[in-house]
Amino acid sequence: MILLEKIKNVRDQFNADLECINDLKSWEDIKSKYLGRKGIVSSLFLDIKELDPEDRKVIGKALNDLKNDLQTQLDSVYGKIHHRKKEEHYIDYTLPGLPFFKGTRHPLTQAIDEMLSIFARLGFDIAYGPEVETDWYNFSSLNLPPHHPARDMQDTFYVDDGIMLRTHTSPVQTRYMSTHTPPVRIVAPGRVYRNEAISTRSYCMFHQIEGLYVDKKVTFADLRGTIELFCKMYFGKNAQIKFRTSFFPFTEPSAEVDVSCFLCQGKGCRVCKHTGWLEIMGCGMVDPNVFQAVGYDPEKVTGFAFGLGVDRSVMLKLDIHDIRMLFDNDVEFLKQF
Repeated sequence: MILLEKIKNVRDQFNADLECINDLKSWEDIKSKYLGRKGIVSSLFLDIKELDPEDRKVIGKALNDLKNDLQTQLDSVYGKIHHRKKEEHYIDYTLPGLPFFKGTRHPLTQAIDEMLSIFARLGFDIAYGPEVETDWYNFSSLNLPPHHPARDMQDTFYVDDGIMLRTHTSPVQTRYMSTHTPPVRIVAPGRVYRNEAISTRSYCMFHQIEGLYVDKKVTFADLRGTIELFCKMYFGKNAQIKFRTSFFPFTEPSAEVDVSCFLCQGKGCRVCKHTGWLEIMGCGMVDPNVFQAVGYDPEKVTGFAFGLGVDRSVMLKLDIHDIRMLFDNDVEFLKQF
């Protein structure tokens, strides 16, 4: 019969096409070609209606056998493809996991947190202020009126007329005192900005912690005791300090504070330039003009203030030679801390 010949040819062609299957896409194409609703086998079933009743039984059985045989072979090939794909993506769950880098806090963040923790134990609250400041808070309220020569000591980034990026955290002092009555005991951490050339020792942005204590009968001895206790808690119990006379418009008298080199124990090394001392902050007794600017009576209260450079302290403590390394986000460098 002609249909039996067609069935044989379809089987032979199917076996040839079966050899070309190498992935699920080609498997689906072959299945659709032969066993789909409009496939070759379905079209052969449509030709049965033209046969005699007796021939229909023979051809019908042959077509059913063909369909079942093709489906069986396709199922077998599908199983092999699926198994091969599983082997390609096999994961041995008994193997140890791959390690991943665990991030840590930046050394500056660690230092600020440690310093604030020390001051908190000494009874200081934490206060914050805006980084974009007005001329009044950044200069005038701190006894730096217009054309004061000390303004030239701080190269300023101006945002607009009378608006600037703060050059120190001292404006937080007058902001806080303007809204609080004595006693006041605060530290103010934050970023400050100065229009300076970037080098190994200076940067256009750095961090400070400003300290302020105002109450009745606050003395210079209270200032020295506070700073000495902080240095021993941060730099080590053997740390020694010394005060050098200096000038700041917002404090009088004013001083620079040096701490004994904790690397060479005061004997002299490269870091301390063989002096045995490291400069860490400026300080002094709050100038009466600052009190008057915020509405305090300088006859009734006194106070001290200090400004600690965090970046410099971190560089000294960790023996970092280039301040730019603190801002380069070099992972290999930061991993050390």
